[in-house]
Amino acid sequence: MPGKKPRLNSEKHSSRKPRLKTNRRSGKPPSSRGSEPSAEREGEQNDLIYGRHPVLAALEEQHKLHRIWITPQLRYDPRFHTLINETKSTGTIVDEVDYRRLDQIATGANHQGVVAQISPYAYWELSDLIDKAFSLSHQPLLVVCDGITDPHNLGAIVRTAEAIGAQGLAIPQRRAVGITSTVMKVAAGALESFPVARVVNLARALEELKAAGFWIYGTADDATQPLHTVDFSDPTVLVVGSEGKGLSLLTQQHCDMLVSIPLPGKTPSLNVSVATGMALYEIHRQRSLSRGNVKKNVIEKINTTEYKEM
Repeated sequence: MPGKKPRLNSEKHSSRKPRLKTNRRSGKPPSSRGSEPSAEREGEQNDLIYGRHPVLAALEEQHKLHRIWITPQLRYDPRFHTLINETKSTGTIVDEVDYRRLDQIATGANHQGVVAQISPYAYWELSDLIDKAFSLSHQPLLVVCDGITDPHNLGAIVRTAEAIGAQGLAIPQRRAVGITSTVMKVAAGALESFPVARVVNLARALEELKAAGFWIYGTADDATQPLHTVDFSDPTVLVVGSEGKGLSLLTQQHCDMLVSIPLPGKTPSLNVSVATGMALYEIHRQRSLSRGNVKKNVIEKINTTEYKEM
């Protein structure tokens, strides 16, 4: 498929060693540094998640919860009863309250009879995320968000990325939304099994990803390379930009290639979460077709061999 080479900024990377996956570790859990709260994240501490599915997902994945407010009817629901008892034994406070109290706690949001107060999100270190990605797939796929400020968009991106089979996501520490209760609500439980790294310097993080063997593809409306003409068979990082502004110039300079989604209609652009979903599915589609062709070729080779031996 055309559109793979040459890489952008080729002079800058000409001295780089061949980016081959060598001696990848089997992956490890996030380091303790990723779970320590900082001044940047004070607004995300003691956050709330509400709704049956997000809270149930948090309980099933043994996410650290500080407190749970739940109606008596839901407290003894078979889906919640055992999990509530288990988390209570680890120190989580469980309060049985009525709907009026839940309305006050959730400030009128659709709580569905349960609200939970979560501990600060334990972000992964980028190096741990890379190791984990390679331990799960020989064609790992990661998403990097450059300055997403709307928690609904970030939550939708997380949900789509996890559903499509990506191995994780990275976000910048400054001028971008972190993992808040709104993000968790929109992600609908995806964050319980989907790692997110938070990096101080996004440009440096992209260089670290390149050194690990990833190809970096940034999305841009004015890019001349259509998404569907690019070969995504190698380890891939998809970089998506902020609402309205898109990718920063510095981020674009650290991408191997900029790609665009052709829009034959009159609408000039797409919501960032929608565009990310379309790009992720194109990567998934290509890889699925490739795996299907390999399987077909193997079957044809076996059949041909059996025919010759008859």
